Formats: sequence, structure tokens, C-alpha cells
Amino acid sequence: MLSSCRHSIRSPKLWLGRTQSRTFAQTSQKWFPRISRNVSGRAINEATPTSRHAGTESVRTFCERVGRPRIRRQVAFFLFGSLAAFELAAEQTQLENDHWSKEVRKFMSIWTFREPTHEEIRKSKARAQVAQFFKYLESVKEKISQWPIALQNVSLTVSAFVGSFYYDASEGRRLCWSICVLNAAVFLMWKIPRLNAFMNRVFTHDPLSGKSYTLLTSMFSHKNFLHLVANSMALASFGAAATHHLCTSPSREPDISAQWHFLAFFISAGLFSGLVSHGVSAKVLYPRFLSHLSKQAAVRASPAASALVGDAAQEAPKKVLPSLGASGAIYAAVTLTALAFPDAQVQPIFVPISVSITTGVGAMVLADIVGALRGWKLFDHYAHLGGAAFGVLYYVHGNELWIHMKELYRKIAGPHHIPSEERTE
Repeated sequence: MLSSCRHSIRSPKLWLGRTQSRTFAQTSQKWFPRISRNVSGRAINEATPTSRHAGTESVRTFCERVGRPRIRRQVAFFLFGSLAAFELAAEQTQLENDHWSKEVRKFMSIWTFREPTHEEIRKSKARAQVAQFFKYLESVKEKISQWPIALQNVSLTVSAFVGSFYYDASEGRRLCWSICVLNAAVFLMWKIPRLNAFMNRVFTHDPLSGKSYTLLTSMFSHKNFLHLVANSMALASFGAAATHHLCTSPSREPDISAQWHFLAFFISAGLFSGLVSHGVSAKVLYPRFLSHLSKQAAVRASPAASALVGDAAQEAPKKVLPSLGASGAIYAAVTLTALAFPDAQVQPIFVPISVSITTGVGAMVLADIVGALRGWKLFDHYAHLGGAAFGVLYYVHGNELWIHMKELYRKIAGPHHIPSEERTE
């Protein structure tokens, strides 16, 4: 019985017979798919990196893999948009000058061989505005002729008051009122729930979206009512003063009106302030945000480091938020007004005292510098500072730029900028 058991134990060898020994490398790759010894050393080296190669290879960080947004398209949009705005403004201003010069010549003596003066053209334009005001009253009176007498009197009184208030205002103030009406229309669009996605996509500027046209559209966008009212009041007052400075600034040939000049200034200032905010967000705040995220991930992955840092690892990094509003362009108008009229007195909103405009502007700029350094998120402080810088630059070099743009238009248009009625004899 024992012999049978031993026989049964040895029985597998008897069944398999004499086996030939072989190394592990000779095992068929069908069972063990590994690199065999007949592979060239070059292939082995390529397939299996050495420790020396792995040590010298640079490992890209999280911030490097994500990358930084570029600002070349936004810079190009600012340059092209500003040049286009100033060129169109120079064209419209020159056409308006030619038109009113032609109107004045109609009332001048045929024996007068001089060009009409700037004051004569201004008086002729003022007479035309008075005639337009009376024409407006006549049209109102004709429309309400069938109404009751009492209602007609009330309507004429209100129309006369509104018309005189409008026509007595300067062209710069009327232009600012038109911009305020456009801002109010965009504000009402924000109140339509179905348009929220469209408004966030088109009328806010997100520095991480890569869009350029929103630098322009976001200038006229306000979501908060108080923001809209404050900007409208500031624009109506300081915009009119800035327009007056642009109209009376020394140049070789004064303009009849500076409304187109101020509109180009306003658009360029808004684009520049938005570009400054975009550049800081894309090149400074966003990389700082990514660095903060990577540091938080590294701390949380290590229990020892997390225990050492404590609650600081749980602190949320400051996000890059979209921006909107005309504050940057208004800041440029405020700064230009302060430099042009340094002795003027202003009264801040909700403050019953008057201060010098230079003191008020200096305080606002200082508050924005502190807000930018402290990281306050209530306002876009970088856009405010960019607008203030644009106002300073335009006060110093704006007159030269405007004269150059007008000369460039004359070279391009040649004699064709003169109205056709004046060129035919």
C-alpha cells in the first residue's frame, strides 16, 4: 500500500517523461509577452528610458500645461477701433465745417472775398437751432390741434419746456444724453430673462473668453440700476465739460462742433481701459489664480503639509470675473476735465460739500490704486486706472493726434470733401 502511494506521487514524472531544462528567457512570448533577448539594444534603450534620461527631462507644471490667455487680438482690436473711430470723427467734423461755411456764405455780401470766421459760423448755427426749435413747436401744435383747449395748453407748455431744455444744452451734453439713453436700453435688455444668456455672452467682457468685440459692447452695458444712474450723471456733467475743452483747444483751425471728436475719444478711452483690465487679468491675475490652485492641490495631497498649513489651504483663490460698464471711459473724461479746468469745483454724489476737481479726482485714483493692490472686487479698479491714464495721455498728445487725423482725411479725400453744391459753378 505504501509503495503504491509512492508510486502515485512519482506518477506525474512518469507521465511527462524526461523534461529538458531551459531558461526563463526562452519561454514562449505567447504565454509571457515580454521583450526577448534577440531584440537590439537600441530598441531596448528607446523602450525603457534610463534613470539619467528621466532625471534630465523637464516636467511641465500645471500652470504651464494650462497656459496664459493671449492679448494680441485685443491690442489689435483697440488700435484698429480707435483709428477707425478718430478717422470717421475727422471726416464728419470736416463735412460739418464745410456745410456751415457754405450756409454762412449765403448771407455774406458778394463783395466779401474772405472766408467766414469761426464766430460767424457759430452764430449761424445758433440761429439754425432756434429756427429748428420753433419748427418743433409748430409740429407739436399741429398734431394736437384737435385736442381740447386745456389739454393743448398743457401739452404746449410741456413741449416748450422740454424743447428749450434740449436745444439750450450744448452739443456735447446732448451727445452724452444720447449715450445715456443707449445705456438705459441695454440695461432694460438685462431685465428680460430670455436674453440673459445672450447678454452675458455679448455684453460682458470675459478676459478668458478670447473675444475682442466685447471690449466695445461691454462699455454700454450696466446690470445694476445704481451703477447706471451714477455713470449717467457723471457722463452728462464731465462729458459736456470735456467736449467744451476739445472744441476750444488751441489748434490751427478750430472746429464748429466737437461732438464727433468726443465720441471718438469716449470709444477709444473705453477700449483702452478695457484692454488694461484685460491685460492685467490675463497676464497677472489668471496665472496667480492657477498657481494658487496648484499649491492647494499639493497641500491637500500631503497630510503633513495640510496639517502644517491648516485653514490657509482651504482659502478659495480670487477668481477672474467678467467686467462691464462705461466707468473707464468716464474716468478718462473726468481726468481730462480736471487737467483742462483745474480750478473747477465739484460736489461728489451724496456728499453735501464742494471740493476742487483735482482733489476729487486724486482721491478717486488713490482709492482705485488701493483697491487694485488689496484685490477689492466691487469695481474694476484696473479699468478705472486705465481710463485715468488715457485721459492724461490725451490731454498731453490728443490735440496733435486730432490734427494729424484731420490732415490724413484731407489727403485721402482731396477736393471731394467739399460739398457738391459748392464745387459746381
